Amino acid sequence: MRPLDVYIGWDSREQDAFRVVCESMFEKTKTPINIYPLQQTWLREAGHYWRSPDPLSSTEFSFTRFLTPYLNEYKGWALFCDCDFLFRRDIAKLFALRDDRYALMCVKHDYRPKEEYKMDQQRQHQYERKNWSSLMLINCAHDQIKKLSPYTVNTQSGLHLHQFQWLTDDAIGELPMDWNYLEGWHTAENCPDPAAVHFTRGGPWLPNYQNVEYANEWKRYASIARI
Repeated sequence: MRPLDVYIGWDSREQDAFRVVCESMFEKTKTPINIYPLQQTWLREAGHYWRSPDPLSSTEFSFTRFLTPYLNEYKGWALFCDCDFLFRRDIAKLFALRDDRYALMCVKHDYRPKEEYKMDQQRQHQYERKNWSSLMLINCAHDQIKKLSPYTVNTQSGLHLHQFQWLTDDAIGELPMDWNYLEGWHTAENCPDPAAVHFTRGGPWLPNYQNVEYANEWKRYASIARI
């Protein structure tokens, strides 16, 4: 059985979150998984990433996520997700939704947060297609995906990358909302049993978010995480 290729954003301030997202995947998924942390320091040392630090970036992986298809050698399908996720279902079910007609697939949120700040006092920026790039099922061999060269990732603007301006709209497939449930935005009323919870405002690894929805599930994984 071929392992599933998963790339996860890594931030030095959110290492507990990274441990939990990995543990939740491992517990729920029977298929072997290859997990690759997108650690900016390593990517710089390897020569894949050289753009100057962006003061508007709320995480260290704001741009490195777009190196996923390049790092996967433009072959097969790969999943990228932020580190602040909690998976509650087998991710093989997510990969089963892949459709070769599309360059990538994501949950197409209409997310308009009211908070001015998130996480550890990071400014909450507003823009179209916000959080679409927080979980991407990527068809790495697709012709349009090959536009995501290291040069593009290192030189294009944040909006160009995060709003998928490098893709035609018909190349973006849609995933069900329950694979990117935004804690604090979505509710049990519109998604009673999410497959993946995204603590996009901040999660239980931060002092001010100890009692958010699904915090107890997150804390259980934190107590047993093996990495």
